Amino acid sequence: MKKTLLTMLMTSSVLFLTACGSDNDNSITLAPSNDVPVNTIKDPVVRVELYDADGMSEAAADSQLMTYKMLGVDNKEVMATALVFVPKTPEPANGWPIVAWAHGTTGVADKCAPSQQGLNGTQDLLEKLLTAGYVVVAPDYEGLGEPSGKESHPFLNLKSEAYSITDAVVATRNYLDKQGKKTAQQWVTVGHSQGGQAALGVAQYASRAKLDYKGTIAIAPASNLDTIFDFGTEYAKTLAPADKIGIYASLNTYAALIVAGMQSQLNPATYTQVFQPEAAITAADATTICAPPLGGKFAAQMDAVYPTNPSLSGYLTQTNFMQVPMVATFINKTAQPLTVKVTTPIKIYQGQLDTTVPKVATDKLVNSARSNGTVIEDKNYRIGLWDHTSAYTSNIDNIVNDVKEMMPTPTP
Repeated sequence: MKKTLLTMLMTSSVLFLTACGSDNDNSITLAPSNDVPVNTIKDPVVRVELYDADGMSEAAADSQLMTYKMLGVDNKEVMATALVFVPKTPEPANGWPIVAWAHGTTGVADKCAPSQQGLNGTQDLLEKLLTAGYVVVAPDYEGLGEPSGKESHPFLNLKSEAYSITDAVVATRNYLDKQGKKTAQQWVTVGHSQGGQAALGVAQYASRAKLDYKGTIAIAPASNLDTIFDFGTEYAKTLAPADKIGIYASLNTYAALIVAGMQSQLNPATYTQVFQPEAAITAADATTICAPPLGGKFAAQMDAVYPTNPSLSGYLTQTNFMQVPMVATFINKTAQPLTVKVTTPIKIYQGQLDTTVPKVATDKLVNSARSNGTVIEDKNYRIGLWDHTSAYTSNIDNIVNDVKEMMPTPTP
């Protein structure tokens, strides 16, 4: 079966730039617009505890799981979690700059948070960033891994993801300051798939942190979800049964996580509005199991019925589910990045062989962003013969160099 499961998947306002005194003479701080509230959360750090998984406690001078406060999707303070790693490099005079890492899709249940199930291979990039002299902050996102178990993860909600990241950066600076460790005001965001979409969300909402935001690196970012679903459905029709089922299971997983992420909100879409009867039953499991086993469950059911039901009737999404009002609003507004002009640098990596976030979706994203006034130079829209995973794994060193270009580490 073709491995296209969305395990790596991975509204706004104009940002005004004002010159502001900071840690270097060329510093600029994003001044908040009327639509982006400044983070004024008092005592943002709730607690920290040692994080010793994935070998990160050996790679970092300080490796912590931080519980912090953020502004949630309902405009109320909620608790969230993030991993915080401090480099072993000497502390620069103006402090270490910060890189925020935005992870790909894991699921919506608390147990699916990277802080609980591990970094799953992304630690290679994080270790190289630490070696280069950056503090690394890796949020779980709102509702993932949070301690109360009551908050839900609004999957692919752009503002929620962005605030998860901006508020984690603010909390990290607060935590390290109290440890007598200094961080610079400069920071960037790097993300893959869902995390690439989240990183582009930060580009729109970075002014919330009221720091010196240097730019965004997005790898295979989710966007134009209608294009992704349409592409996947048409592509599946060209494949042999085993590969066809893999694509359909992947699309079902995507849709199930979207619906699950809506359930705590007013008038959410229902599973029966989005899925055919048998698929709707499985889709409801998205609230309790993570993305890979959910996709496996969809695939196993399709495998079982395919010999007698080759159309897979009953096991797919409804043909018109993207016209359901809540889903249409979500696709076109809530989840779509770069709907307004962004003035900070953006670099995007996209694979031509990617069937999870196909190039046609990212082309559409880039063209739309440019039409809104966002500058994405051709040299910064990097296209290669990569699939969804190798767009990240093949470019780790390039991504680190991109970070260094956007935000050079100061000398101690």
